[in-house]
Amino acid sequence: MKNYSSFLGKTWKFARTKLGIIIIILILIAGYFTFHKKNTKYAFVNVIRGEITEMVSVTGNTTPVQDVSLGFENGGTIARTYASIGNYVKAGQLLAQLNISDLSAQLKQAEANVDVQKAKLESLKAGSRPEDIAGSQASFDKANQDLANMYASIADTLNDSYIKANDAVRVQTDPLFSNAENNNIQLTFNTNSSQIATDVKTERPAVGLTLNVWQTELLNVSPLSSSDKIEIAVKNALSYLSSVRQFLADTSSALDGAVNLSATNLATYKTNITSATIEVNTAIKNLNTASQNRASQKLTMAQLQAQLALKQAGSSQSDISAQTAQVEQAEASVLSVQAKLSNSMIITPINGVVTKFDAKVGQIASPGASLVSIISNNQFEINAQIPETDIDKIALGNVVDVTFDAFPGETFTGKLFYIDPAQTVNQGVVNYKIKVSFDRPNPRMKSGLTANLGIETRKNKNTLILPQYAVLQNDKGTFVQKLINGVVT
Repeated sequence: MKNYSSFLGKTWKFARTKLGIIIIILILIAGYFTFHKKNTKYAFVNVIRGEITEMVSVTGNTTPVQDVSLGFENGGTIARTYASIGNYVKAGQLLAQLNISDLSAQLKQAEANVDVQKAKLESLKAGSRPEDIAGSQASFDKANQDLANMYASIADTLNDSYIKANDAVRVQTDPLFSNAENNNIQLTFNTNSSQIATDVKTERPAVGLTLNVWQTELLNVSPLSSSDKIEIAVKNALSYLSSVRQFLADTSSALDGAVNLSATNLATYKTNITSATIEVNTAIKNLNTASQNRASQKLTMAQLQAQLALKQAGSSQSDISAQTAQVEQAEASVLSVQAKLSNSMIITPINGVVTKFDAKVGQIASPGASLVSIISNNQFEINAQIPETDIDKIALGNVVDVTFDAFPGETFTGKLFYIDPAQTVNQGVVNYKIKVSFDRPNPRMKSGLTANLGIETRKNKNTLILPQYAVLQNDKGTFVQKLINGVVT
C-alpha cells in the first residue's frame, strides 16, 4: 500500500511537469480520433418513385374584372349629382348631370326647325301659292340687305384693327427702341441673341412702313365700297396683322434674353408686349369673325335664293328631293343636340361599386376629366408579371394555386387566361403581364390584395424522388453520396 501511494505521488508530480502535460494532451487527442472514427454515424434517405409537379411562383395583386373612369364629354357647370363613394350602381344609372338649360333650348329650336323643313317639303309637294312666292322673295331681299349691312360695317372693323396694330407697334413697343422709324434703329437694352436682335431691328422699320401702307389703303375703303374691294382690304389687313404679330413675338424673345435691364423695366416691357399681342390677336379675331359671318350670310342667301327659285319654277322631283335633304339635315341637327345632351351626363355602363366621386354641384367640369370611378362588385382577377426566363413554361389554361397574405392558411384556385404578347421592361428587366381568373368568386375579396401564385406548368409521374438537401452541387456537377462497403462514394 505504501508503494502504491508512492507511485501515485510520483505520477501526480510528473503530470504537473511541462513534459507530462504534453504527453497527456497527445494521449487524449489520439483517444478522441480513435474512438470517434469508430463511432461515425451516417444519415440515410430512401429514394422513391412518385409524381412531381413543376411550378412557377410569382406575386401579383387582385384587380376588378371591370373598372371604368367616367367624366363629361362636354364642359360646363355640374347641376345635379345622384351618387357618392361606396354606392352600388346599376348599368344605365344616371350619376351626375351638367346644367343643360342652353342645350334644352337648342333641342327645342332644332326640333322646331325639323317641323319647318317638313312643312316646306309638304308645301313643295302641294305646289307653290302666290303668297308663298312673295314671302320667299321678302326673305331673300332681307338676307341680301343683311349682307350689304355686313359689308358696310366692315369698314369700321378694318379701322379698329389698324388702330390696335398701330398702338401695339408705335405705343407699346417703341420704348424698347431708339430711332424706331429709320435705319439707325437700336434696342435700348442688350440681349444674349445677336440674331434675334438683328431680326427685330430689321422688322421694326418694316412694320412701320406696313402700317403706313395700310393707313393709305383704308382711306379708299368706306361703307359704300364694293364687296370685292372690301374683301381685298380684309385679306390685306390679315396679312399686315400677321407681320405685326411676328414682330411682337420676336421682340418678346429679345426681352427673354435681356442682360442689362432692371427688373422693373423688364417687367414693364413684358407687360407692354403682352398687351400689344392681345390687341393684335383681338383684331385678327374680329376680322376672321366678320369674314365667317359674311360667308354664313352668303350661304343663307344662296339657300333662300334656291327656295325662291324653287317656288317660282314650281315643284319638280329634284326640288322635292333637295327639300327632303333639308329635312334630313334638320333631323341630324336634332340628333347632334341630343348627343350633346347625352355627353352632359355621366351614366354608368356597368354594375358595380363607386370608388371615386369627385363631381360636386356648382363645380366647373372640364371635358374628358375623370370624375367618377366604378369597379365591378365581387368580380376580381389577379394581375402579375412573369420573368422572361419562365414565360416559355406557362400556357393558357394552367391551373394556379393562390394564397393571400390577408387570408393566412387558405388556398384558392384559378386558371391562367391571359398572357400579354408584348413585353414590359422595367429598369432593364423584361417581364410579361399575365391574368388569372378565380374558379369561384369570394365575397371577401378586395381590390389590391397581394396574391402569391403557384402556376402548375408540368407533371411527371414515376420519377425518382429524394429530399433536396441530399442533392449536392459543386464545380464537377450534381450528385448524391452513397455508402458502399463503409466508404462514402
